[in-house]
Amino acid sequence: MVETSPANRYVVTPPAIPTLPVKGTEARFPVRRIYCIGRNFAAHAIEMGHDPNKEPPFFFQKNPDNVLLPDAGFPYPSQSEDVHFEIEMVVALGQGGHDIPVERALDHVFGYAVGLDMTRRDLQGKAKDLGRPWEVGKAFEHSAPCSTIVPASLIGHPAAGAIWLDVNGERRQTGDLNQMIWKVPEAIAYLSGLFTLAPGDLIFSGTPAGVGAVARGDVMTGHVDGVGDITVKVV
Repeated sequence: MVETSPANRYVVTPPAIPTLPVKGTEARFPVRRIYCIGRNFAAHAIEMGHDPNKEPPFFFQKNPDNVLLPDAGFPYPSQSEDVHFEIEMVVALGQGGHDIPVERALDHVFGYAVGLDMTRRDLQGKAKDLGRPWEVGKAFEHSAPCSTIVPASLIGHPAAGAIWLDVNGERRQTGDLNQMIWKVPEAIAYLSGLFTLAPGDLIFSGTPAGVGAVARGDVMTGHVDGVGDITVKVV
């Protein structure tokens, strides 16, 4: 067998690995998968028409290349007239595993970031009505804006503190990390029972109440205490 050269190993050019910057280093964080926790704040679950006391956690995914780098503009997506913001704390895993115990879950966290789960709400609503998956509403291009990742070695593991989002200087979402129904260790443990987690995975940990629509030209500014800020303009 003749060994092929690296240039001829693939029939098409492999796509680049999506990466995010890391505070305090020139090295990058490679993004493997993006998991999102649905309705993880009670007030948001209620505003979406659900009872948070009756539901176990559930998850959906975005694609790794849906990540939008810090300070990049968010292109208003096609096929939608109702695009919503959802501010979230993002958990970046440095270790993986399956059936991770709750008491060891935080050992698997590399760091944290501030993210936006951008949603084509009208397309998501149609998918819900038809009992279909949510990908068209959630996993579209640039739908996961994310700030620089801050290592847990610098900030610890935020479990309480303000999380909020302004649109054009007006407060639209506000909450506290301690209002999460499923805390970060619990979410990691539960998720690892469904999937084998790995270094490079991101977990969007849920959004507080107040989600709403944006229009072209709007500027979204989000904050998570102890983690940082994100600013994204809709273009």
